[in-house]
Amino acid sequence: MRDTGLKEFWDVIKLMNRFGAYIYTGDRRADILLMQSELKDLYDDGLILKEDYITASLLIRKELLVCQKSTDE
Repeated sequence: MRDTGLKEFWDVIKLMNRFGAYIYTGDRRADILLMQSELKDLYDDGLILKEDYITASLLIRKELLVCQKSTDE
């Protein structure tokens, strides 16, 4: 398995930016959910590899959990 280069959420943001997806709605949770949708579109269109898709998806889910925990407190 190759190293995807995706280690943290910021790397996912940079990946999205490379494809012209600059996401900012003013709502952190909505931004993360929109990123999740955009990532799936990139994968479905064959623009990113399966390994990148899986790694980025996990990082997005992790960030969503962090976001939900911070709003619960």
